[in-house]
Amino acid sequence: MRKRSETAEKDTWKLEDMIPSDEAWEELFAEAAGELIAYEEFKGHLAESADILCRCLTFDDRSSQKMELLYVYAKMRLDQDASEQKYQDFFARAQSLSFQAAQASSFMAPEILAMPQELLEEYQQADNGISRFRRSLEMLTEKRAHTLTEEMENLLAASYEATQGASQIFGMFNNADIRFPMIADADGKNVQITHGNYIALLESQDRKVRKDAFEGMYSVYRQFSNTLAAAFASNVKQAVFYAKAKKYASSREYMLADNEVPVQVYDNLVSAVREALPKLHRYVSLRKQVLQLDELHMYDLYVPLVASYDRKYTLEEAKKIVKEGLAPLGEEYGQILQEGFDHRWIDVYENEGKRSGAYSWGVYGCHPYVLMNFHGTLNDVFTLAHEMGHSIHSWYSDHNQTYTDAGYKIFVAEVASTCNEALLIRHLIAGSKDQAEKAYLINHFLETFRGTLYRQTMFAEFEQEAHAMAERGESLTAQGLCGYYHRLNAEYFGPEMTVDPSIDYEWERIPHFYTPFYVYQYATGFSAAVAISSRLLRGEPGALEGYRRFLSGGCSRKPVELLKLCGIDMSTPEPVREALAFFDELLDEFEDIYLCQ
Repeated sequence: MRKRSETAEKDTWKLEDMIPSDEAWEELFAEAAGELIAYEEFKGHLAESADILCRCLTFDDRSSQKMELLYVYAKMRLDQDASEQKYQDFFARAQSLSFQAAQASSFMAPEILAMPQELLEEYQQADNGISRFRRSLEMLTEKRAHTLTEEMENLLAASYEATQGASQIFGMFNNADIRFPMIADADGKNVQITHGNYIALLESQDRKVRKDAFEGMYSVYRQFSNTLAAAFASNVKQAVFYAKAKKYASSREYMLADNEVPVQVYDNLVSAVREALPKLHRYVSLRKQVLQLDELHMYDLYVPLVASYDRKYTLEEAKKIVKEGLAPLGEEYGQILQEGFDHRWIDVYENEGKRSGAYSWGVYGCHPYVLMNFHGTLNDVFTLAHEMGHSIHSWYSDHNQTYTDAGYKIFVAEVASTCNEALLIRHLIAGSKDQAEKAYLINHFLETFRGTLYRQTMFAEFEQEAHAMAERGESLTAQGLCGYYHRLNAEYFGPEMTVDPSIDYEWERIPHFYTPFYVYQYATGFSAAVAISSRLLRGEPGALEGYRRFLSGGCSRKPVELLKLCGIDMSTPEPVREALAFFDELLDEFEDIYLCQ
């Protein structure tokens, strides 16, 4: 494992484009902290005139932008090496200041909602620039029934900092403190299991390597099972508490309301995937047959079924493949993609202390960034396409919307990223040179379906039940959570799968569970993306134009309405069913190739 200082500069992100130096961060911090007192001049006066309301909203936007800049820079510096004490301090201070800002501005929502609706509508007609806040005021007034008195809102805002402990503890444990054992790789060399190389080890053709990696990873989580259950339970209880305080029927309704997503979208997803579990059982049976195994174990799920095409890719090869695969999105899209490749938007390789996984993030007014842990697998090529999909979505939104309306909701975030994956795999399948290569690529897409549509929906079921248990007053113990997670795996993967006891601990390592009711959006986004990519590749009239309007929309419309620009209606289960029907077609095609060998 290389240290951060040993990584070549060209393979790191250039965070100086966001804030030029740590000294500049300190200056901005002092400036932002000093300005918080200005909220006091607006407190109690918002209903007096349209100008006062507009000035307050404008100041709040400006303050929020500074807070975001401080927070994102500090977190990204910490994510590149969690052992850096300096950036642990930066992040803690940025987070604390954000909470102070939330508390200072907590009077705004109750004051605005205390205004008669007719007066608020009258103020919005003023010719003073207030019109740019139309959507944010609309989103606020829709939460009228869930907004408390000024005193109560202030108290809740003051509590946020104190309730973040579970997420922070998990993050430090999972990224900075945890250490996994050494195992022998396929060549007999000792290699330490890490978050970054775990999936690559599970893709090994050597079954002993797969089993040792799987057992080695979960042997560590098993040791800390009670501690991690307590951290997870604390995070669930936090969400349940705020949902009750805000008068929502459940924490699920509370979290989905923030993204303006009706709960039936969640229910449609789960029911449609449940209906299609026989398709996943069929895939599991096929995998067992192709691998010629008497028993298919959980550690056999990631190994490619066509071993001869299990190749590695350099970063430059990955960039070239991604750019070719995304050509249907047009010349401008390709130019933005190349700009990201050439100007250090991406932090590429794993290093000691670096956050696991991958993400795209950034701030308004600066280009977006991508964090990766690139090991040269086909998965990494798709991760590059996926995260750049997020980044270019942000680029379009930032260039076409004001700061107020640029931040698109998480519900639509996974559409742009997954559409890139769908376009890329179809490009690769169409250009495959022989049947074996084609089978390898189809299998990769089948795995994407399994890992995104099925697995994330299973996560969503686990999360929903965990929160429901807390709402019923039941204890969230390690034993109970592991038992339920085991049952879900058995139901999802079916009778041909041997559900190893170690998989019971998998939920303990999922960071997204500390952002409640996030994971379902991977599955809904994937379903929408499959449908959009089909329309783009068929060259349907208006498909590319509609997709660009969607990318440029930010939060200027509700998420479900934005997707309708692409011809996708997520208020029905049809996009999910359409995606699952395509999964069935891919299974047919793979079986045909396999049986003809």
